[in-house]
Formats: sequence, structure tokens, C-alpha cells
Amino acid sequence: MRISCIQHVPFEKPGMIETWALTHRHAFSIVHPYAGQSFPDLSETDMLVIMGGPMGVYEENQYPWMKAEKYGIEKAIQAGKKVLGVCLGAQLIANVLGARVYPHEEKEIGWFPVYPENTNPAENPYAALFMPRLTVFHWHGDTFDLPSGAINLASSSACRHQMFTWSNHVMGLQFHLEVGKENVEQMLRAGHAEVNEALARQPKASFVQQPEYILAQTSLHAAACHQCLQSLLDIFTKDV
Repeated sequence: MRISCIQHVPFEKPGMIETWALTHRHAFSIVHPYAGQSFPDLSETDMLVIMGGPMGVYEENQYPWMKAEKYGIEKAIQAGKKVLGVCLGAQLIANVLGARVYPHEEKEIGWFPVYPENTNPAENPYAALFMPRLTVFHWHGDTFDLPSGAINLASSSACRHQMFTWSNHVMGLQFHLEVGKENVEQMLRAGHAEVNEALARQPKASFVQQPEYILAQTSLHAAACHQCLQSLLDIFTKDV
């Protein structure tokens, strides 16, 4: 399988997604649109992975490459390619499918559990991976409405729409299963001002954790997230 990954900033890397791909001997390439690289050639792509980033899907004027990326995502979905979005990637997919993306009432930054929305295996083949809950890494200030025809598969206490599928070839994950210690350290360095601002504005914020706590929790939860991700990708790509 040929996998094209879109990375929006240097510090939000595919992590365990790339490890899974290479372990399965899939071809894996990364495109950096913020550095002027073009959207992947869909004729040479079987699966599109869209990573996260601090920008919002409504900031096309500030990030002029985003308009072309949305067009490419739409074409990939229409072509029946496997399309997986993580955080901003999930928001871009939701937006392309016609859903509203907007600032959430509070940020969610740190390690918090998600819960399966539907535990019927016939309707949610991923439910067992999250039963009864899985503590995952979050870093987002935006949320989205569920696109028409999509199925919501997981939620958290802070945010209802955490994981969705659309048809049998599109998936959005609002949270991060792919990160390890190095990924989290890089994200904290790049986003320290956002974390400090959120904590200063809401000293007792329920869904923004201290950086030291986030790093400590990474060593506790990353392995389980990686195992979940590998199984999730196996299920998601089994018909490719």
C-alpha cells in the first residue's frame, strides 16, 4: 500500500503511524505543504494521512496552502481512497464533508480518557479497542459538528465528537494515538505559550494539564495507545 502523509508543522509528526506503515512494508512518504510542497498525487496514493497542527480550518487567509489541501482531501474522499485525519486532520475532513468547525468552549490539552459511543461490534468494529475507556493524548481548542452521514464512535468528558467514520474509507480522530515521549516533548516546546495562557486564564481548568504532569502521563499511557493504533489501522485498512 502507498501511504501519503500530510504534516502541517515540524513538531507534529506521524510517529507510530509511520512505524506501523514501515513494519507492514507499506510505502510511506511525507508532504510538508507549509514548506511549499504540493499535495500528493492521488494516482500514486492508496491512503492519505492528515496530521495535526495549531492552525484552524477557517484560517485559509493566514495559511494559503490550506485551500489546495482541502480540495485535495475532497478529491481523495471522492476517489474512495482511505483517508485518516488526526486532530486538525479530522477537522479538515469534517469541514470538507460540510460540517462546521469552530472554537470549543474550552481547550483540551493533556491525557484524558475517551469512551466508545457505540459498543455494537457490527456498527463499531473499533469499540473493543477503547473498552471501557482509553486514556489518550489531546491537544485541541476547536471542535466540529458531525458531518452528514458520519457515525460518532468515541467521546470524552470535554468533547462529544472525538472519533468518527464516514462511509467505509474515511476516519477522523480528534485525539492523538501516535505520540511518544519525543513527540509530546516537541509539542510542549512549540506550544508552551498556549498551555501557559490556558492555565493562567483558567487556573483550575479541568481539561488543561501542567506540562510536567503531561510528560509523566506519557510514559504511563503511550504504549497502550500505540497498541490501540496498530489494531485500529489494521482494521481500517483490511480491505485495501
